[in-house]
Amino acid sequence: MLQPILSRDRILLPFEGKIKAMWPRAPHLEFEGQEWAVLQDGPREHIALTAAGHKMPAPILRHYDWENATPAPFETQKQTAALMSSNRRAYVLSDMGTGKTRSALWAWRYLRRQGCAGKLLVIAPLSTLKFTWLSEAARVMPHVKAVVLHGNKKRRLKLLADREAEIFIINTDGWRTIEYELQARTDIDVLVIDELACFRNTSIRTTRMKKFAERFAWVWGMSGRPMPNSPVDVFHQCKIVTPHTVPKHYSWARDILMHKIDLYRWIPKPGAVETAHSWMQPSIRVALDDVIELPEAIIRTVDVELDKEQQRTYAKQAREMAVMVQEKRITAANAGVNMNKLLQIASGWVYDENGEGVEFKDNPRKELLLDLIDEATHKVLIFVPWRHAIQGISDLLTEEEISHEVIHGDVSATRRNEIFSAFQATQEYRCLIAHPGTLAHGLTLTAANTAIWWSPIPSLDLWEQSNARIRRPGQLHKQLYLCLQSTPIEKKVYALLRRKQNLQDSFLELLRAGSSDE
Repeated sequence: MLQPILSRDRILLPFEGKIKAMWPRAPHLEFEGQEWAVLQDGPREHIALTAAGHKMPAPILRHYDWENATPAPFETQKQTAALMSSNRRAYVLSDMGTGKTRSALWAWRYLRRQGCAGKLLVIAPLSTLKFTWLSEAARVMPHVKAVVLHGNKKRRLKLLADREAEIFIINTDGWRTIEYELQARTDIDVLVIDELACFRNTSIRTTRMKKFAERFAWVWGMSGRPMPNSPVDVFHQCKIVTPHTVPKHYSWARDILMHKIDLYRWIPKPGAVETAHSWMQPSIRVALDDVIELPEAIIRTVDVELDKEQQRTYAKQAREMAVMVQEKRITAANAGVNMNKLLQIASGWVYDENGEGVEFKDNPRKELLLDLIDEATHKVLIFVPWRHAIQGISDLLTEEEISHEVIHGDVSATRRNEIFSAFQATQEYRCLIAHPGTLAHGLTLTAANTAIWWSPIPSLDLWEQSNARIRRPGQLHKQLYLCLQSTPIEKKVYALLRRKQNLQDSFLELLRAGSSDE
């Protein structure tokens, strides 16, 4: 059998059989006694040839300039974009931190430039709209206008009507408020569902998403953990993206994947996970360990907004402290105490004059934390420098039924050892919430490879000591450190910590930074 010939932006294939039937009017030429069809090496042709049984390299890998991005895309990002641009329905099941967002943006942009796709709609968790999708779009393709559809219905419709916008970003609940208007926008024909697993349960939202996704020319679902509870979690997700790959009814899928123990309990059958994965096809999964361009330990700051009450409180406190610094009522000797007040406000819990903890109820950091935990592929450490915040986060995880334990100064040494042992050596506890000062040198917690800093700790020793708990002999995976930040002072503290600078002599400067608008 003669093999296809790739030549610049063209493909040459024997002009016979399926090729002749599919492209009867294709330009063709004769070479060495054989007629060859001359086809464009583009996404449409690639999809058709793949369906006809021809294995060809994805055209995006040969012809796309990746928007001249700096830094250049990882090889795994290129392969992810290749899968997406070569399949009208596909899954990206890669780990958090592997660059899924950019891959999706590049895949869409390539198709758009090839005339194969219209505008893009991204449906994603609220915590990722501005600081992930919008910021990444601005970085890799600043010439393309992206908008976040937020606010009340009137404001969302006004943003949707922006003729210059090509990328529209909306949260997983907000799309329903303008669902019919989005359906009518047939110029938006590419749909990316980030954290597809949000639609794993039976609900009105999931049912509407199944119908909503039908009309799009391209639908890509993204999730690092598509089966957080059981293999049958994939059923509704597949019904949205590739309804032809799963059984018609949920009960049929459940009976294939699960074994009934009693009236209320089901357990996975042998091979259930593999069967569930076979339904989520075509797909690509990239583990963080597979990205050779990344270092073994990756430290990333994650931006998150303050709620309105936090903003007002922080601004008022910062103004007052700025005056006190000018009047020299705050000096190097007491700057640390005042700086901690600003850090507490940003964290969502602040101590009043009686030492009681006061919570900002609508703290956006909570939703972001849940999203990060949900996407993490292994166990998670959460570093929290404030006792009331530890309790509040524990209450949040309890409410969300996320198994966890807490470590702080009042937990006895015996109980700490029991918790550490269970976390490290068993399947018990998805998360461990700990005050950085309680994690002793030499402690091994390599069952986790993700550490989330709820708030920075202004101590280089505690920062390094805490981070070392998952970066030790026995760690089998790359480590991801996620540092949540909302304010100038948090950004300054993290920057100093990453540069390994001692903060003790910098409290006054940090306070000046925290009380500015930088």
